[in-house]
Amino acid sequence: MLKVAQVGLGWWGAQVTNVLQGSEKIEIVCGVDPAESIAEKYTAEFGLPVYSEYQDALDDPAVEGVILTIPHRLHEEMLLQAVAAGKQVFCEKPLSLDVASARRMIQACDDAGIVMGIGHERRFEPAWEEMKRMADDGELGTILHMEAHWSHDRWLNMAADNWRGSKEESPAAGWTGMGVHLSDMMLSLAGEVVEVHTHVAKRILTIPTGDVVSAHFKFADGSTGHIAALSATPDYARFTVFGSHAWAEARETQHVDPGGTTHFYVRRRGDADQTRTDFEPASPVKAGYEHWADAVAGRVEYRFSNEERLGNVAVLESLVRSSETGKPETVAQLK
Repeated sequence: MLKVAQVGLGWWGAQVTNVLQGSEKIEIVCGVDPAESIAEKYTAEFGLPVYSEYQDALDDPAVEGVILTIPHRLHEEMLLQAVAAGKQVFCEKPLSLDVASARRMIQACDDAGIVMGIGHERRFEPAWEEMKRMADDGELGTILHMEAHWSHDRWLNMAADNWRGSKEESPAAGWTGMGVHLSDMMLSLAGEVVEVHTHVAKRILTIPTGDVVSAHFKFADGSTGHIAALSATPDYARFTVFGSHAWAEARETQHVDPGGTTHFYVRRRGDADQTRTDFEPASPVKAGYEHWADAVAGRVEYRFSNEERLGNVAVLESLVRSSETGKPETVAQLK
């Protein structure tokens, strides 16, 4: 059982703690948050002690690792503190907002022999796992193009000064909240991105970052991709990969939290009709954290490679630059 501190007890931090209640692989033993009102609410809900100072949790011998559910700009500093204290680290996405920072974080973990967990829980959704299996087993043939979309309207009442709506903290509209998951999946299927062209719009919401982002990708292997994310429309999500032998599409009926049935469509070359398989709600968040705990214990190899961790930050960095210039931008090559 990996014993960890939940660092950052806002909406998502509390959600992670709730999901991990009863896990047989990972146990949250305390929280960390400087806000007294948030700490009191967390203790009342979960019965766990809360440190107001991060270092106090790092000094606690009962804490073996930390889960960082904090604003993006704090990721590097707090991860490096945890590494210096010899703690395992799970960091929410995006890992960082720029490649140089992500490199430092990855290198620090590698040098210390720490398994860096990353919060891309969507890769643990059953339909997405089946899509990945089909690609790896060659059932799709050569991947030609991918399309993905994830939108919701949960930010309709977000205050204009919320950090999740800041252009500096959460650039490119809904990218850091939604799009970054979709690009992670594309990287796992097609590998390195070499160019991105992005458009961002501010249509409805008052938050500075905007509410529409649309991006087109060119991959090193010659395939292409498109991702859109909207922050002001009812729930909608799908991921489609088109191959030379078949295409596959995961179409969701509800937001992944708490989730609903996912319809998984496939059509193979020569088939008269497409097929549909229904995947019922799972707990990809719990699965992602428990997979990390298994990797820390040496039971499995961690699913996310350094190339993918770093590559997704490189995509984000170039995507933001493209949204500002209005032109296609080269993505940093990482080899």
